[in-house]
Amino acid sequence: MSDAPFRPFGTAFDADTALTLLRQATRGADDGELFLERRRSESLVFDDGRVRTAGYDASEGFGLRAVRGETTGYAHSTEMTEGALRRAVETARLAVADGGGVLADPPALTNKRLYRDTDPIAEISLAAKLDTLREIDAFARDLDPRVVQVTASLAAGLQEVEILRPEGTRLRDVRPMTRLNVSVIVERNGRRESGTAGGGGRIGPSGLITRDHWEHTTREALRIAVVNLDAEPAPAGVMDVVLGPGWPGILLHEAVGHGLEGDFNRKGSSAFAGLMGQRIAAPGVTVVDDGTLPERRGSITFDDEGTPSARNVLIEDGILVGYMQDRQNARLTGVRPTGNGRRQSHAHAPMPRMTNTCMLGGQADPAGIVADLKDGIHAVGFGGGQVDITNGKFVFSCTEAYRVRNGKIGAPVKGATLIGDGATALKHIMAIGNDMALDPGTGTCGKAGQWVPVGVGQPTLRIGGLTVGGAAA
Repeated sequence: MSDAPFRPFGTAFDADTALTLLRQATRGADDGELFLERRRSESLVFDDGRVRTAGYDASEGFGLRAVRGETTGYAHSTEMTEGALRRAVETARLAVADGGGVLADPPALTNKRLYRDTDPIAEISLAAKLDTLREIDAFARDLDPRVVQVTASLAAGLQEVEILRPEGTRLRDVRPMTRLNVSVIVERNGRRESGTAGGGGRIGPSGLITRDHWEHTTREALRIAVVNLDAEPAPAGVMDVVLGPGWPGILLHEAVGHGLEGDFNRKGSSAFAGLMGQRIAAPGVTVVDDGTLPERRGSITFDDEGTPSARNVLIEDGILVGYMQDRQNARLTGVRPTGNGRRQSHAHAPMPRMTNTCMLGGQADPAGIVADLKDGIHAVGFGGGQVDITNGKFVFSCTEAYRVRNGKIGAPVKGATLIGDGATALKHIMAIGNDMALDPGTGTCGKAGQWVPVGVGQPTLRIGGLTVGGAAA
């Protein structure tokens, strides 16, 4: 596949013919679009002193959608030809039936640029990337004789998108993504523990493979691994928990964010359905979803329906003030789309999804928040988690956490899980730090089988009455 810019109109399709066919597909519909995409990605993994993976992938295709009421007709193909598009029209029109719809107004246009459109794969030579990964491996092993395994990975990708709408609007976006990760395993007296650090965003690799950056990342991975060597079994019971800033916002994302997506609320299946304008969180809690942050992992110039991304306030001073909407759910509920219509690829129809979801900072001193904790857990790193959207119940595992007694941070604990529900946790927020931070750029969110990159963030928080799962106290 050529590295030349993606220009499907004039090569794969004649633009006028494509527009005529799109209008046929959406005649009598409420909405629809032709979404065209090309993706290229590279993944390099250096593991235990050797190159384990060196992969390159390329794909392209289109998705054609026609929407009538709550019904969506969707057809997609990797065959970028007029014949494939004509067949897709027949399939998409099945949702329109006898028509009767009036096409919704097109999205507004935007000239903002949130990231560069250069190719992150081609920015640095393959040899330079592999040399950096080898240096990381050697550096980590020289730092500490307890290091027994190092895994360093560098991934880069470029998504090129064109959207054609029935009124004739054409939009184009070029979306880069790069990420560097380092994982370290240490061993002492037969006990092995691991630590991982890394991140990235809609940037090229040059900023990630500078020595200062990867040394810091490697030291952080090693620090976490060494901390876990001394970890004690986590206590169990109901207690107050202090969450650190940045990546712990993944708990907010899962336990609260999904419940504020428009489709779940329109259908009444969210724990927050029907609560607009009511208090759902403690005073001082303000949550936003902001897709306009430059170069962040979850940012998009416009969403996958063509709506410009925005900074959407969801909870303001504890009051529910907004949901995240795509065009279909916004139309069905009589509100405006918010730029949250996202899809994994051309093979998927869009749905309401988060971008960068953050709780804003408060006034409290983070050290004072910990000092006020008499008996509990200070959780600063999280791994996997699960949430039930209908009731907001969540379970999250901690990758780095500490026992706190009488305001003093004590030994690290291992095996701690936080159990609760988002609606209750929001109301039990007791203190909000002034140190709001974004995650380093590692988040990927799954919903209905689709995965998209996202960002999270929060300040230091104290939440009362969470259930901590661990060893018996």
